[in-house]
Amino acid sequence: MIDPKLLRSDIDYVAERLKVKNFDLNVAEISSLEEKRKALQIKTEALQSERNTASKSIGQAKSRGEDIQALLESVSHLGDQLDEAKASLKVVQESLNDLLMYLPNIPDDAVPLGASEDENVELRTWGDIPEFEFKVKDHVELAAIGNKLDFELAVKIAGSRFTTLRGDLATLHRALIQFMLEVHLKEHGYEEIYVPSIVNKESLMGTGNLPKFEEDLFKLTDERELYLIPTAEVPVTNIMRDEIASDAEMPIKLVCHTPCFRSEAGSYGKDTKGMIRQHQFDKVELVQFVRPNESEAAHEDLTSHAEKILQKLGLPYRVVILCGGDLGFASAKTYDLEVWLPGQNKYREISSCSNFRDFQARRMQARWRNPETGKPELLHTVNGSGLAAGRTLVAIIENYQQVDGSIRIPQVLQGYMGGNSSLSFS
Repeated sequence: MIDPKLLRSDIDYVAERLKVKNFDLNVAEISSLEEKRKALQIKTEALQSERNTASKSIGQAKSRGEDIQALLESVSHLGDQLDEAKASLKVVQESLNDLLMYLPNIPDDAVPLGASEDENVELRTWGDIPEFEFKVKDHVELAAIGNKLDFELAVKIAGSRFTTLRGDLATLHRALIQFMLEVHLKEHGYEEIYVPSIVNKESLMGTGNLPKFEEDLFKLTDERELYLIPTAEVPVTNIMRDEIASDAEMPIKLVCHTPCFRSEAGSYGKDTKGMIRQHQFDKVELVQFVRPNESEAAHEDLTSHAEKILQKLGLPYRVVILCGGDLGFASAKTYDLEVWLPGQNKYREISSCSNFRDFQARRMQARWRNPETGKPELLHTVNGSGLAAGRTLVAIIENYQQVDGSIRIPQVLQGYMGGNSSLSFS
């Protein structure tokens, strides 16, 4: 949530910055509501003060033996007026809060202008794009040789946009997750956490998934308002909801592996072939809670942690900064890591690493105690994929394919695969 104080003090600045996200702020509506809120706030405080003064007068008059009936009636009338003013103030405040929940985060000054992902800006590349002496196949063509990657079986079990993995391909998928976790734990200093894959409405409100993006979620069909998680970001970030961390605890760095569930409501007809865009997939997520003045550095570090996985796997990739039109609702700044897929002859997103600043923290009231002031203050949240397991599996299948249709297993994964150096689909 955007800081209401900033919205009140410089709404024109907020409106101008949100245009970078192609969002048109209704300045007139918000300004009108704010004027009503301010007037009602002043009226409420004045009535409260007047009633307090009148109440004191009752006691004084009573001690002097005077008739207090008129004073009692006056206090009662003031109380009715105060209740009415409070009710009106509550309605206006709720209207403002509802509007605030639909306002995206203010983008960082470094975010480039642009309407879509086509205008994201490449920052750097890593690795050499592989050259093949044979006609390359995508992961679907390669997997068609055997039944280790089976989409038809998944359709029978669940429907489209699901998949099943068998044998050593399933083992490789699990090996990737274990490898990612161990790198982040041992080399990058994260603490592993296990969380529910079902969350309540409040958790999704806290991270900015609700109320705006409900159609992207899988909601359980009962009265409890529970949802399948779209990413571990939601439950992990919400462990700090309504909490105050001590300065000694900061920064808090957590890594979590979960399944993720997405309805892909806005992606009809996109990536219907293969494992790129699924309703269910596994991901290793990195989440950091940091002091406000450290979030920019933490964002860079977290991005490098995700990059390290790709480097250790020997997968060529590039880093792009998202333009305003592609930047997420809650994010102030996002880097995407895009891995090279020979089967598509292009880079595809495999991780998004974002700095949310205090946007999520304000929604969740996630705070830390500043030792300089002794007071609780909003912390900053940073997170990113480290990495999406399914897309990493796709990248390995396509980049390490051999002329006979087998897959060479990266050396860092061979220990998880019983020492095997290759995988065959036949």
